[in-house]
Amino acid sequence: MSKADFQRCAELISSATGLLVTAGAGMGVDSGLPDFRGNDGLWNHYPALGKQGMSFADIASPATFYENPKLAWGFYGHRLNLYREAIPHQGFEILREIGSKMPDGMFVFTSNVDGQFQKAGFDPYKICEVHGSIHFLQCMMNCIDDIWRADAFKPKTDDDSCQLLSDMPRCPGCGGIARPNILMFNDWNWNDQRMARQRQGLEDWLENVERLLVVELGAGSAIPSARMMGARTKAPMIRINPREFSVSQPGSVGLAMTALEGMQGIQQALGMVE
Repeated sequence: MSKADFQRCAELISSATGLLVTAGAGMGVDSGLPDFRGNDGLWNHYPALGKQGMSFADIASPATFYENPKLAWGFYGHRLNLYREAIPHQGFEILREIGSKMPDGMFVFTSNVDGQFQKAGFDPYKICEVHGSIHFLQCMMNCIDDIWRADAFKPKTDDDSCQLLSDMPRCPGCGGIARPNILMFNDWNWNDQRMARQRQGLEDWLENVERLLVVELGAGSAIPSARMMGARTKAPMIRINPREFSVSQPGSVGLAMTALEGMQGIQQALGMVE
């Protein structure tokens, strides 16, 4: 990647008044988090699912919670522990510093459910988690129109068999099994009230941004929620992605690298490194 590309990124940042960060699973890779790209990636982390021939769409489904809740919570319980332990990489801090200098501020739109932006110190009221968050729970049957934090749930899992060993979280209303407040595949019972409030906050913010810049990180086309959001704005974009980095929006830049590498290069171009 040439210095000219990073210089162009610095110019885009300098001319913007508001920063929209759109992030996909690739954003967490530099923090050691898996992105489950393809069955091989999933099965490498969860060999028990590979032995059963289960795809990500199979395990990330309400049907699995009904049919085999210990397996479903073995998968999500392990992920919950993983995300709780993960330390956000330096790219988050660089982004937060850039956004803090924007006259119109910054908003995050992410398809990730890991809560890493909040953990990295981003304003929780300026984050839209379009697929929900693993750090919140809801009733499987939606018997109560409410969600609650998963802080009290401390899952113990057998990672070889992908099974939950501890007690399952329960709904305080009906006593039935609780599930993550995450939009899954073929999911008709997801309680989206929290996301809807976040989304409205984003739309309100966008209306008041004079010159918007989108920085997209690790957002692929397989689950295109973050890419679609950035494209919808029609604003100039910095797209950082080691594989799918091309961008057609006028005045935009594509960087073929990881999120951390891209943000470090932009940091240098902005003269933020002493």
